[in-house]
Amino acid sequence: MFKTILFPIDRSRDTQEAVQTVVELVRLCQSKLILLSVQNDQIADPDLAAAIASFLEEAKTAFSAQGIIAETLLRQGKPAFVICDVADELQIDLIVMGCRGTGLTQEGINESVSNRVINLSSCPVLVVP
Repeated sequence: MFKTILFPIDRSRDTQEAVQTVVELVRLCQSKLILLSVQNDQIADPDLAAAIASFLEEAKTAFSAQGIIAETLLRQGKPAFVICDVADELQIDLIVMGCRGTGLTQEGINESVSNRVINLSSCPVLVVP
């Protein structure tokens, strides 16, 4: 059903809470998993890029320990737009992402990356609360 799943990750608690859902979906659907981290284009720091790359490798290793082979991508730009661009570029079948739960307020709706992805994505988006 979902041949390729995109999991945008960062160091947030929201990402950690979505991991088990991703593991279960990848196993159930026998999907290819792509881990994506987006470096905000306002912070062009090479040390930060290296730290994010290291974080991606740690995540890849953690999924590998669960028997899941993952590919990693590091991109730069505005997170919601980059996530949707990558999904289109790689013909992703499903995007799975965590949610901070700030979408219940008007401010949260405007600032929420997950809300923007839901509205911009051409593929299904599963938001794990």
